[in-house]
Amino acid sequence: MPVEEEIASFVTDLRFSDLDERVINEVKRRIIDSFGVAIASLNSPPSDAFSGMLKLNHGEARVIGNGSSSPEAASFYNTLLIRYLDFNDTYLSREPLHPSDMLGCLLSVGSLMRADCKSLITSMVAGYEVSMRLCDSASLRKHGFDHVNFLQIGMAAALSKMLNFNEKQVVNAISIATVPHIALRESRVGGLSMWKAGAAANSSRNATFAALATMNGFTAPPAPISGKFGMKNTVIPDMDMTVFRNMDRADAIMRSYIKKYPVEYHAQSAVEIALRLHSKVKPGEISRIEVETYEAGKSILADEEKWHPENRETADHSLPFVVAAAIASGNFWLDTYRLIGDGKVSELMKKIEVRERRDFTEAYPSTLPTRIVVHSSEGIYQEEMEVPEGHSRLPLSDEALRRKFVLLTGDGGLFEKLRSCEKLKVDQIV
Repeated sequence: MPVEEEIASFVTDLRFSDLDERVINEVKRRIIDSFGVAIASLNSPPSDAFSGMLKLNHGEARVIGNGSSSPEAASFYNTLLIRYLDFNDTYLSREPLHPSDMLGCLLSVGSLMRADCKSLITSMVAGYEVSMRLCDSASLRKHGFDHVNFLQIGMAAALSKMLNFNEKQVVNAISIATVPHIALRESRVGGLSMWKAGAAANSSRNATFAALATMNGFTAPPAPISGKFGMKNTVIPDMDMTVFRNMDRADAIMRSYIKKYPVEYHAQSAVEIALRLHSKVKPGEISRIEVETYEAGKSILADEEKWHPENRETADHSLPFVVAAAIASGNFWLDTYRLIGDGKVSELMKKIEVRERRDFTEAYPSTLPTRIVVHSSEGIYQEEMEVPEGHSRLPLSDEALRRKFVLLTGDGGLFEKLRSCEKLKVDQIV
């Protein structure tokens, strides 16, 4: 069976009543987490830049913190807010992903269609399963393409579930989302821009257009992934189609991770270790800092531009910055980025060496080993971690998630409301 049909069969067969309670609970945790980071992103530079666009697009789709707009514009903006702070969830496999990015378009279309939150939860489960299996199938990064190509297929699948599409419609929505929209990895190399978050937001917009066009009868190529000039044959020829066999489970979300710190996931352990080392060393006495990581950690977070970050987008993808800032300040939160360009942090960054360790690379992605060694006039200090808090092997507790949410929003009442969202409609939470 072609992969498109495997996906479509899974999406159409999935029911809320079939979901494990653990999965339902985890989806609600991701909704809470995503709302927290989205609300904290309101009034950020990308939010301000796109707010004017919202006013040019009229419609009844709800926008987080900003009323309503057209479905496509609302989807873009909602996902932009969720993604901008680089603080929502992550999945690491052959390709990385931030699967909760898909909540943005589901809030937009769900509010427009008066969907209930049981439908929202089921749709997120479908989207996570599809997009995460795609990440297991191939690396887009090594071919020069961006992970959002897998995201928008998952988004199209999730929206198809929400709109109760049949199998043919599911494939059609995936096709409209995929065939005209192959995103390039250029979004994430060197010095980064607002488009680091905008890429996922654009995929959200693409998937929304694809679903609504499909709903209204607009047809598309029938084999966007497996066809002669489909994604597999033109973009990722080494794609492993076997990961889509036996799609009888719907628990992929349990393998993804919630972030404790507002940095790229490969830097989570480095921040945790650096904070531990802060209490042991004085920045002025440090002569050298060795950071040992795996290939993805080094190539993504320690290329040339990451040693001189000039903006938030680049700094949260900079191992030298996050390690130096954590050791220097003993803290790492949203306000840590005020230290971009700080003299003490810049001096520490000059003392950092980042190395790939082959054994760490071989252990990835089952574990995410990171080791930091600090050489100072007082001695040598070192710490190592296999996985950070928030990883699927070391999940963030409900209390830690609540603490993160309240710190981001100041709104404990909204936390409780989202905790029971299955009793509500989508337009009652956004």
